[in-house]
Amino acid sequence: PWRARLLPTPGIWGPARPWPLPPPPQVLYVKLCGNVKYYQSHHYSTVVPPDEITVNYRHGLPLVTLTLPSRKERCQFVVKPMLSTVGSFLQDLQNEDKGIKTAAIFTADGNKISASTLMDILLMNDFKLVINKIAYDVQCPKREKPSNEHTAEMEHMKSLAHRLFTILHLEESQKKREHHLLEKIDHLKEQLQPLEEVKAGIAAHSEAKTSGLLWAGLALLSIQGGALAWLTWWVYSWDIMEPVTYFITFANSMVFFAYFLVTRQDYTYSAVKSRQFLQFFHKKSKQQHFDVEQYNKLKEDLAKAKESLKQVRHSLYLQMQVEELNEKN
Repeated sequence: PWRARLLPTPGIWGPARPWPLPPPPQVLYVKLCGNVKYYQSHHYSTVVPPDEITVNYRHGLPLVTLTLPSRKERCQFVVKPMLSTVGSFLQDLQNEDKGIKTAAIFTADGNKISASTLMDILLMNDFKLVINKIAYDVQCPKREKPSNEHTAEMEHMKSLAHRLFTILHLEESQKKREHHLLEKIDHLKEQLQPLEEVKAGIAAHSEAKTSGLLWAGLALLSIQGGALAWLTWWVYSWDIMEPVTYFITFANSMVFFAYFLVTRQDYTYSAVKSRQFLQFFHKKSKQQHFDVEQYNKLKEDLAKAKESLKQVRHSLYLQMQVEELNEKN
């Protein structure tokens, strides 16, 4: 403890005066953790950066100011209301601070706002920004409602800007799309080339077996007709063979009806040939490990790409004709 000491004033004999006491030392707050001998001290500063999120307008653009969780420093984000979306704004936050693992925006009622929502619509009302499971209430300043004339003028400017952008970038974007479609078609053709070779072999084998089966059916019918004629004119008479031919015809009708019940198709020779061809084709495909579904998908993608390329080239052709007419005029 400090005590007052009575010392004479140097060079002057007189009554003793107390020596001035030193100022009391500053004591920091110390938090003890675990053993008293081995404690950890935490020094708390009186200046703490604010954690609230503020929204201000500068030069007509919203300025969002918040504290980054990793570096604990304030950062400002300029928002373009008509171009930026909620998803792009959250992505900018995560790109600025890698410590932000999750980020989402909710309404004041607790409903989640989709990533495709424009920031202009979001900033009309208060909302909640959740960063790493910590919710921050954001109060948006009220904006004055524009007049009808101002609104009409803004809509006209937006329409004009959109038309100018379309005129300046339509041809370039169409050419890029044409180049992209050509590359896609070439890639699909490269994938289809080995499959086409395997498919051609399987189709030839299936066609040969289907034709053989049809010729076998013709031979069977010829043998049946010859046998009935031989029994009618050389062995028995027509009076005996007439009931036999009737029951044979009735049996054939039952076979055709059973075919319809099983396949739900009329018994026509073209339908029978196509069905038998597909049966042989799929059976042979399984034996050779030919993926029919992948082949069909590639063929559909190729057809869609060719159709899209046709439409793009048609649009470019019309645009070239319009340019030629304008030059002539």
